Amino acid sequence: MTGKTGKVTFVGAGPGAADLLTFRAAKAIADADIVIWAASLVQAEVLEHAREGAEILDSATMSLEDVVAVYERAQRDGLKCARIHSGDPALWGGTQEQVDRCLAMGVDIEIVPGVSSFSAVAAIAQRELTIPEVAQSVILTRLGGGKTPMPPGEEVREFARHGTTMALFLSAARSGQLVTELLEGGYPADTPVVVAYQATWPEELILRCDIATLEATVKEHKFWKHTLFLVGPALSATGTRSHLYHPGHFHGYRRADPVARRALKESRG
Repeated sequence: MTGKTGKVTFVGAGPGAADLLTFRAAKAIADADIVIWAASLVQAEVLEHAREGAEILDSATMSLEDVVAVYERAQRDGLKCARIHSGDPALWGGTQEQVDRCLAMGVDIEIVPGVSSFSAVAAIAQRELTIPEVAQSVILTRLGGGKTPMPPGEEVREFARHGTTMALFLSAARSGQLVTELLEGGYPADTPVVVAYQATWPEELILRCDIATLEATVKEHKFWKHTLFLVGPALSATGTRSHLYHPGHFHGYRRADPVARRALKESRG
């Protein structure tokens, strides 16, 4: 035992581009004695933050047990370990099972949030996903039928009934099924879709289509992995405005214009 306390920091690296790391994420990598990263999901430039002499491990070759063994070593030897995950650790990162094991071992942990690919794609497409009077919710989900079963009631067709914005991960390999479920859920065939491949990577490709042409678009470009879909009417909606910035709206920092206030009330019925 060294007398030092080991620590594992789960670092959200964002959708891939190294310059989308947060300052906190970069510091966690710089402070680490051991860096475990997903080489196929995060650009190599993130490792430029690692200190000279840090041990670098690629998680692609490691099972959960292999990774946990590193955490055990960090605890035993008083080392700092940065476990780099793509996107945000809260979404499809496989982090909870690691956190649970760290807590059971008594290892100190920290989780650093990251930019999720769905918000990165919205930014690239220059679209807000919550448009007043059109969509005020965003559903993050994936298509069933993959390696991990979907819980009952979480099928895409069930979520599609809401008609709001959806961000669909891990679904490109079954694009025909995806189209079927979106239509069965009630989206019109001309509902706009943004298809994003390798967002923020040099190979990035952002395409626009609708549900009717989604499957053909995916097959034409041979998308399989690293593809995200944004679906919903907010992706093409215009002509609405937020009440928050309406001159008739007041809050603790701004008074409402009386005439605009009356007009706003009338518009609400």
